[in-house]
This record gives sequence, structure tokens and C-alpha cells, in this order.
Amino acid sequence: MATIVLKRLSKFFNRDALQQDAVNHLVMQPHEHSLNPKVLCNRALEVVRVLQDNHFEAYLVGGCIRDLLLGLNPKDFDVATNAEPHEVKHLFRRSRIVGRRFQIVHVQFGRTLIEVTTFRSNSTKINNLSKNKNRRLQQSASGLLTRDNVFGSIKDDASRRDLTINALYYDPVKNTIHDFSQGLKDLDDRTIRIIGDPATRYREDPVRLLRVARFAAKLGFNVDSKTLNPMAKMAENLSHVSTPRMFDETLKLFMSGQGLASFRLLAEYGLFAQIMPQASRLIEQGDHFASRIVEQALTNTDLRIRSKKKVTPAFIYAALLWPSVQKIALDYENQGHSPSLALNKAASEVIGNQIPITAIPRRFTVAMREIWSLQLMLPKRGGNKAKRLSEHPRFRAAYDFTLLREQAGESLNGLGDWWTTYQEAGEDKQQEMVEMLPSDRPRKRRSRRRKHQKTDA
Repeated sequence: MATIVLKRLSKFFNRDALQQDAVNHLVMQPHEHSLNPKVLCNRALEVVRVLQDNHFEAYLVGGCIRDLLLGLNPKDFDVATNAEPHEVKHLFRRSRIVGRRFQIVHVQFGRTLIEVTTFRSNSTKINNLSKNKNRRLQQSASGLLTRDNVFGSIKDDASRRDLTINALYYDPVKNTIHDFSQGLKDLDDRTIRIIGDPATRYREDPVRLLRVARFAAKLGFNVDSKTLNPMAKMAENLSHVSTPRMFDETLKLFMSGQGLASFRLLAEYGLFAQIMPQASRLIEQGDHFASRIVEQALTNTDLRIRSKKKVTPAFIYAALLWPSVQKIALDYENQGHSPSLALNKAASEVIGNQIPITAIPRRFTVAMREIWSLQLMLPKRGGNKAKRLSEHPRFRAAYDFTLLREQAGESLNGLGDWWTTYQEAGEDKQQEMVEMLPSDRPRKRRSRRRKHQKTDA
């Protein structure tokens, strides 16, 4: 379907039928595109209609329009309007203004959430004139936007968006598409392009670096050379992004079904080292297992997402950080610590190094630790241990993690196959499997004193 839509679009770039209202403002009329308001999200359409009925401009905007034109199913529908946040909130009973740096309105319809943004402006005049702090545009010394609530026109708003393919506006009432930045052409050319000067836009919000990589991976598009050139040099700017936001962005990169492609582009663009420095360091040092387990974990995650199976950030982070945990744990063992204590100390160190970059919530770090600690317990299956381990709340994740380690080339003496067979067997067969195992009890050392007593006797 995507190919058909793109072929249709390509016809319009050379036709007079594509109306040009103003400089760089292209309007695609109803007979010139494939969008049908009747099949769109009813709640989003309702928000647009209410705003327009109250004499405001309102459009569906961004990713939902991009995906619809590519024949994909949008996850979210966002609305852009010239109504200010307090005016939007006044029109919808179940709504609230959220955000400080960038105010938006969440309009709630049962479980459906529609995000409404007010057209933003590039103007700095209001910054100097407004007495209202919320209506100011503020930047840090590095160029990072710390407050962005200066409102403007739809054309201003289009210039403030990150990528040309995300700056398409759709009026479902008139059934027209508005393009201010040649986003339709870039869709047709399969190109990712930053709006405006790339270096400036990356300084304003370094997360745009990650978004370029993510959309290139998701859509299989090429990155425009001007968009690409400054990325590696500006990768360090990601340190200015808040750690909770960085965590959210990593989930979008690795848990949206294109994790492997995202990882490869992040590594190519010099961004992976900024978000996962410990894993990146091992890979750069030539640790082949570190590279293989990262790629295998993301491959498996992509397959699970496409099969609509559950995935968890704890498992992804456990896999990405495991080689670092192993390496540090071995160092502690060589210092005389027991394997369990060494692993515990290594886990604390590795997680402690990652938290200042991506703020992994505690519920996930606890799960990561359990997955790792169970890697020491799964080989110990004698007596009733196998049964007790199989009943552990985190057993399935730990078992999957063992399979992942083996898939990545780590030799575990068939441990994964044994646990696979054990889970599929009946109780009698399980007991037989346990009895056939070599004893995992450590041999008792005879006391020297007892030996001497025996000699004296």
C-alpha cells in the first residue's frame, strides 16, 4: 500500500494542480491524495471540529499524517491549533495542561488521549516584552531550549518542527494537506531532513539527533547529507538532556520494532556511545560477545514486538549491560570475592554508571538484578532446586536470558536446552532429569585436625 501511495504523491510535484498559496506553502486538494477522514480516529476528528466550530484553526499534524501517507497505521493522533492552551482547556471538559518547557493540552476520551499543541513561533520579541514567564522563549548557554511557549502562526509552527516529513498538516473538514517544508517531496524521495540549520536545531534540542536515527531506521529512509554531517560532532550535546527523557527515548529506539536497525545507525552516527557508553566501550575494544549479545537481544525484541508479544525494558537493559557486568564481576572474583558477591557488586557498579545517563526506574533495575543473579542459580538444579527455580517469579525472563546468551555464542554446556526440555516434561521425567545430573554440591574438605587425630591414634 505504501508504494501505491508514494506513486500517487510523486505525480503531484510536477503538476499545476498542486496549489501554491504562498512561498513554500503547498496545498493538496481532496482529489489529489488518498486520505479519507471517515477512517481516521473519531476522537481526534472531534477535537478538530470543536476547535474549528469555535473559530480556531485546527489540523491533524505530524507522525499520524506521515504514516497514513505511507500506508502505515498511526499509533497516535495529534492536533495543532492557534488556540492557546488555556483556550483549548476551556473547550474540553476532560482536559489538562501539561509541561513547563513546552505546554500542551491532553484531551481525554475514555482511554483515548489526544494531544493538542498551540502553534509555536521562532520570534524572540515576546521573550523581551512579555511579563508572563510562561510566554517566553528561553535558551541555555549551549543553545538548548529550556522554555518554548511563544505562540505564532501555522507557518511559524511548521518551521519549528524537527523533520520535514513530520511537518505535514491535515484539515479533515476540508480534506486538504498543507506542506510548508517540502515534506511531501521528502516522503516521495524517502529522505530524512531536518528543518532549518541542522547544527542549530540539534543544539536547541539534542534529542533530535536520536529522532533522526529512529525515523531513518523505522522507515528505511536515507538521511540527507546536511542533516547527517554535524551529528557525530554534536553527539556530546545529548548530555544536556534530562535523564528521564533519555530513558524514554531509548525505549522508543529499542522497543518499537526496529531496535536492531536503530542500534546500527546509532553506532554509525556516533550516538550509541553517548547513551550506552559501557556497552559501546567493550564493542569498540573488539569484544565480539558484547557486539553479538546486543544485536541478538535487539533482533529477538524486534521479532517479539512484531508478533505482538510482551517485551520489558528490564530485559533489554539487562542484555545491553550484561557484558560489562560479567567483566567487572570477573575482576571482583579474581580479588577473592565469591561469585554471588562479585556479581552483586558488579551489578551495582554498572547500574550506577548508567543511571546518570538514562534514569532507569527502580522497578526495572530490581528486575535486571534478579535476571542476572538467576544466571548463577540456573546451573544448580540438583534435589528440589530445579522445581523451586522454575516457580521463581523471574524464572521465565532468566531462562530467556540464558537462551539469549547461548544464541550470542556463550558456552553454557547445553543449559538452555536442558531447561527447555525440563519445562516441557512431566513430573516423572523431570525427576529423572534431575537424578541424572552430576552433583552440584561442593565436596567437603576433611579437617586437618581430624586427620592428625587419626594418625596419633
